[in-house]
Amino acid sequence: MMLSEYEWQVVELSLQVSVLAVICSLPFGILMAWLLVRCQFPGKTLLEGVIHLPLVLVPVVVGYMLLIAMGRRGVIGEKLYDWFGFSFSFSWCGAALASAVVAFPLMVRAIRLALEAVDIRLEQVARTLGATPWRVFFTITLPLSLPGVIVGVVLAFARSLGEFGATITFVSNVPGDTRTLPLAIYTLIETPGEETAAARLCVIAIVLSLVELMVSEWLAHWSRNRMGI
Repeated sequence: MMLSEYEWQVVELSLQVSVLAVICSLPFGILMAWLLVRCQFPGKTLLEGVIHLPLVLVPVVVGYMLLIAMGRRGVIGEKLYDWFGFSFSFSWCGAALASAVVAFPLMVRAIRLALEAVDIRLEQVARTLGATPWRVFFTITLPLSLPGVIVGVVLAFARSLGEFGATITFVSNVPGDTRTLPLAIYTLIETPGEETAAARLCVIAIVLSLVELMVSEWLAHWSRNRMGI
């Protein structure tokens, strides 16, 4: 199936948004998961609730909250625009931000489960042998939790690729800038006589999902072999 220029543009933008969302949120996802598993502090339950809030909120509400906070006239977004001339509004970076926020809980959950499965005694032994906390984390904790990190990345990427509500609320539906695959399908469905084009994009979405599943299986197999499991 040959893709038209419009379809290539939509697919390329969707992948670009999803990749940026995952790359930018991954360090924070690992940090939050580690804090929830390894640390005890006041407000931990509240932090966990805030992290998982996008899972239970209507995506449109998430998009509206982002608009209030990060929009051109938002609490934070106005400062970004005045100081740096940068705005998330009506840009693919804003779409990536919306996707990252919505997908973040899935990433944190997967990484957290993997960290909980790591035997803490291995970390304790490494510290008694003189290893610094950073070295213990990067040589023991993170490698042992790698399968969970991969699962978190795959889940976040898949959620980002299918994000609709928060994106259209926060950055609208601008062709070439914020019109990702779900928004393009929605637009074609709402346009009379474009049912065939919408169906083609649906097929593309299915193909992308299948490729993603195969890549995730390969990565999981690779990580298991690497760890000798």
